[in-house]
Amino acid sequence: MIKKDLSAPRLRELIRDGQWETPTTGAAPGYVQANLAMLPRDWAFHFLLFCVRNPKPCPILDVLEPGQWEPRIAKGADLRTDLPRYRVYREGELERETEDVTDLFGDHMVSFLLGCSFSFESALIAAGVPVRNLEEEKNVSMYITNRDCITAGPFSAPLVVSMRPMTPEQAVRAVQVTTRFHLTHGAPVHLGAPEEIGVSDLGQPDFGDPVTLLPGEIPVFWACGVTTILAATSTDLPLVITHAPGHMFVSDLRDEDLTLL
Repeated sequence: MIKKDLSAPRLRELIRDGQWETPTTGAAPGYVQANLAMLPRDWAFHFLLFCVRNPKPCPILDVLEPGQWEPRIAKGADLRTDLPRYRVYREGELERETEDVTDLFGDHMVSFLLGCSFSFESALIAAGVPVRNLEEEKNVSMYITNRDCITAGPFSAPLVVSMRPMTPEQAVRAVQVTTRFHLTHGAPVHLGAPEEIGVSDLGQPDFGDPVTLLPGEIPVFWACGVTTILAATSTDLPLVITHAPGHMFVSDLRDEDLTLL
């Protein structure tokens, strides 16, 4: 059961001590969550360029100097240990998942933190809009679409989206609520008709868990930071480290603070 009263520093402490290994959706509500990508500095510029060219799925929250692991947005945090689960890729292929990447992280690695839609779920709930993955205590459903992002150097990727079911009326309210959260994906990119974006079966997400679509509801899709995982692994880099989908870094930023930036 998710503990609703956790602060971001306390959650990171639990993760670092191996006491939290599950997805972070619904955890430490009110704090900004982030996608993570770590890659060698020789490729960092073009990856940064990919993010700049695709701000909807890849909104930049922080970029660290090579070899640094404490982000500006979470003092005292350690990006090598403070996510519940990481994915390690070599030559573009998934090698393994792990809870600690201290032994892999070197002076040549550059870390990127990018906005995550988990950060506006509290605002949706406050506005009376249901968040089905929280209701069912599941990871959010994520799908690879038929929409291509703008390439940069060797990096390319299709757009990945997260999905939350709601009624059409609730979807209108969700657009109003999330538009101002531009650094955590902002407004939805598609409503209803999943086949139009290449999603053939909502019950078989590419990442995360399937959730219930009730009668009268439509799927509402937001750009998703898992896009950055596909981009970072679209070329044969010797080492790429990312978050495992749904297992995010939780920063000290507050959700509402981002609406002012």
